[in-house]
Amino acid sequence: MRTVVITGGTRGIGGALAERLRQAGDEVVAIGSADADLTSVRQTAALADRLPDRIDALVLAAGRFGSRRVVTPEGFEQTFAIGVLSRYLLAERLRPALERAARPVVLNLSGTGGIRAGEVHWDDLQLTGGYSLLAATMQAARANDLLGAGFAARHPDSPVRYVLYNPLFVNSGLQRHFDPPTRWMVGAAAAVFGASTARAAARLVPLLDDPPAAPLTALRRGTPVPLSRPEFDPAAAERLYTVLAGLTTVRG
Repeated sequence: MRTVVITGGTRGIGGALAERLRQAGDEVVAIGSADADLTSVRQTAALADRLPDRIDALVLAAGRFGSRRVVTPEGFEQTFAIGVLSRYLLAERLRPALERAARPVVLNLSGTGGIRAGEVHWDDLQLTGGYSLLAATMQAARANDLLGAGFAARHPDSPVRYVLYNPLFVNSGLQRHFDPPTRWMVGAAAAVFGASTARAAARLVPLLDDPPAAPLTALRRGTPVPLSRPEFDPAAAERLYTVLAGLTTVRG
């Protein structure tokens, strides 16, 4: 029996994946907002300490978005806190538990290259000078690509395989984060054009059953993304890792 930890595992793609894995006989630790506040560095670190000491797969699917800038009690913009800081912290803190498994994998539902609007605002990671839902979301997407590159570079001898995966358009309830009338428009488009969460989850299962051989893999709905792209720049990945280590040490 595998042990799979899924953040965002109570709804959306993460919830559908959790249900599918349970039916297959896996032990699933599905983490939702009622279990831990992943916008908090302290609570995320405490959560990691409570999780099993052997984990076969860590799926990072939690996210929170908003049309207005929200600052956590620790001083972070919430999209950055849950979408970047928590993912960095969990992968790092749970690495020893993952390395005790036979074929460990981190599966990060992320941007995975090619999003032209996405950039890391190095001088203003908390977007104090110009917040928008798009800027926050795309920064998190770009940062997660760098998290994958950074993990592989920092731990070259680790057996943990890191997979970045963009499921593209999924009817996962994302519209609930928008205000009307955008909420209605996004919801209608998702209902017509988006894949179901069950179908999106089904595409993830083979990556957990048979992780790629390479330390880092990037996929857009199953199509490989070259790691030579600038979104995976090693210097930028190292820079981000250094910044996040400082932020989580101060508040961890």
